[in-house]
Amino acid sequence: MRRRQLLANLAVTAATAAVAPLACVSSRPVNEAALGGAFVSRVRDAMLGLHTGTTVPPTAALRTDLSRAFADFHACRYSSLAVRLPRIICAGHARAAIDDGSELGALLAQSYLLATRMLIKLDEQQLGELAASRARQTAEASNDALLAAEACRQQSVLARRSGCHEQAMSIALTAADHPSLHAGGLDRAAARGLLIQSAAYTAARVGDTAGMRELTDEAAAIATELGDTTPLLRDHGGFSFTTVQLHRISAENSAGNPSAALAAARSVAPDRLPSTERRARYFTDIATACWRWSRRDECIRALLAAEKHAREETQTRPAVRALVSELLVSGRTTTELRGLAARVGVLT
Repeated sequence: MRRRQLLANLAVTAATAAVAPLACVSSRPVNEAALGGAFVSRVRDAMLGLHTGTTVPPTAALRTDLSRAFADFHACRYSSLAVRLPRIICAGHARAAIDDGSELGALLAQSYLLATRMLIKLDEQQLGELAASRARQTAEASNDALLAAEACRQQSVLARRSGCHEQAMSIALTAADHPSLHAGGLDRAAARGLLIQSAAYTAARVGDTAGMRELTDEAAAIATELGDTTPLLRDHGGFSFTTVQLHRISAENSAGNPSAALAAARSVAPDRLPSTERRARYFTDIATACWRWSRRDECIRALLAAEKHAREETQTRPAVRALVSELLVSGRTTTELRGLAARVGVLT
């Protein structure tokens, strides 16, 4: 019953949001960073099957290479990922053509999910939707409930980013309520928590702060039940009470509550986050909150901290470039700010 009420609330608040949209710093800039452009181009070619003469390694070698690709992602080594991941997608399809099976299907689903996460970072909506769709198809064909749930989560993110808020909420909550995720096990509970977080973020985007906080608290309750464990969901993202709090920072930001976002940030110890990528997200979220609360100097310091932790993450994301552009035109510039602007590709 409460789920239906949240969806009903969303329909009302979405109408208000359409009249007065929340501020957004993630619009795609004119000058795309070279690394992001290279990743998109190579993944697109791989998905379209434009590579020829691809070596077909054994499945075990593909698994090893995929593990390295996830390690690249979590460590924000995107220059390496831009080479490795398209190669895995091509080789995976080539292997599947001669040795089909559920294991290869799961491997391809994981590859497409990783591609989706990067494409979302790079604001590549259409290609991201295609990658997420392929991930879900291959996961469901392999009868892999966890990968199918993660594919639904990414589709929910993409629907939200395209402005389809009701669909985004429905995708996430329907997947979270699927019986397969209530069958026991830490990973299944964590997958359910991540889906509920996604629904909470959608509520935030249309200004339903109460719904956002209720859903975030629901995810936090799941994390509390899991205790100190941090299930990695086959490398698709950690889930713990700490990562729920990280999500809360983003959600409060998106709902237009930068002071609440910074209050949530104070409860997070960056060194307890499960990866370099998550730590970089922590500092960029703090930067966004500081910017929205007119704390300009703290915003710049947070961006520099994000860059220190993950140079390629900071210098590749369009959202960061958009924020740096706003800083350049809204007040005094410093040597630090101009240097950051040059590194992210805003000043050449």
